[in-house]
Amino acid sequence: MIRIITVVFLFIGINTQAQEINWMSMNEALEAQKEEPKKIFMDAYTVWCGPCKMLDKNTFTNNDVIEFVNKNYYPVKFNAEGPKKIDFKGQVFENPQYDPEKKGRNSSHQLARALKISGYPSLVFFDEEANLIAPIPGYRTPQQLELYLKLFAKDEYKKMTSKEAFAEYQENFKGSFK
Repeated sequence: MIRIITVVFLFIGINTQAQEINWMSMNEALEAQKEEPKKIFMDAYTVWCGPCKMLDKNTFTNNDVIEFVNKNYYPVKFNAEGPKKIDFKGQVFENPQYDPEKKGRNSSHQLARALKISGYPSLVFFDEEANLIAPIPGYRTPQQLELYLKLFAKDEYKKMTSKEAFAEYQENFKGSFK
């Protein structure tokens, strides 16, 4: 019976698996950019961060967020206190003070420091050549994140020369995420 239902769903085009963001490492995203230039959207998180877990549970499971991120960005999950080596712009960043025995806070990754990430979560945007556009600190609902996802994906940020211009953009933004 289950096999018949699955075949019917596949036949009529219903995806029976849950949709999710296609997270990758920063190294994978940088390699992908070489093949097909695309902006990078990074979730800089830590394992102990409550708001980071809320992002995973509430925001990164939203279908509108998932669809938009997967279409417009290389999405990166980056443990900002983790041990991974990252080759970024000709320099290797790592976390030499990382302690795998620690259960809470760990030392900051060199890349997190280089990007001036001071709070978690931070949502970091890079252009098609991996140049930093902006880190956005703090938890965001799907509707709050939509503004930034579209601002950077559509290069609207390039038109903004002042805080007033951003405030006007924000005030006039009409979101569509549910």
